[in-house]
Amino acid sequence: MITIVSGLPRSGTSMMMRILEAGGLPVLTDGVRTPDADNPNGYYEIERVKHTREDSSWLVQADGKAVKMVYRLLYDLPPDRPYSIIFMQRDLKEVVASQARMLNRLGRAGAEPSDEHALVGAFAAEVAAVRAWLRDRPCFRVLCVSYNRLVDAPAESLAAVNAFLGDRLDEAAMCRVIDPKLYRQRGSSRGR
Repeated sequence: MITIVSGLPRSGTSMMMRILEAGGLPVLTDGVRTPDADNPNGYYEIERVKHTREDSSWLVQADGKAVKMVYRLLYDLPPDRPYSIIFMQRDLKEVVASQARMLNRLGRAGAEPSDEHALVGAFAAEVAAVRAWLRDRPCFRVLCVSYNRLVDAPAESLAAVNAFLGDRLDEAAMCRVIDPKLYRQRGSSRGR
């Protein structure tokens, strides 16, 4: 079984990868994207997933491991094997605010506050579409995890993740990974 951690960028996918690793599930990363101010504990990515449509040979290395994949790339996974998808969800206004802050830090233009509502709507539609697509494919098992609940009250979410992956992970070690101080865009876009 291959475990895929997916969701929108800035939805907690890197944190979930770190949680799974701490719990005892091996992770597949290449270390190309190094930790920075936006993800001080690392991104937990592998560049080859971006080219899955053309070359899915990396999946052989992912057997029995967790790999991170942005939600749009899920469409490129070949249906010839089973996947367990942990789909991270986060308040979409927080996602947009976090993405804008990261882009600004990198010197690139993020969404203007006036564009926030349109971006939230677009993200909501894209996430709904990919989740519907996943439901219609027998090769995918999906567990949706709320980033917001995971950070605020981790025990229930971590128990669900552990059960989903066969009750073989160390939930106490997983819980120690969660750092509420890194939840920096908490409600930051509300009330604008």
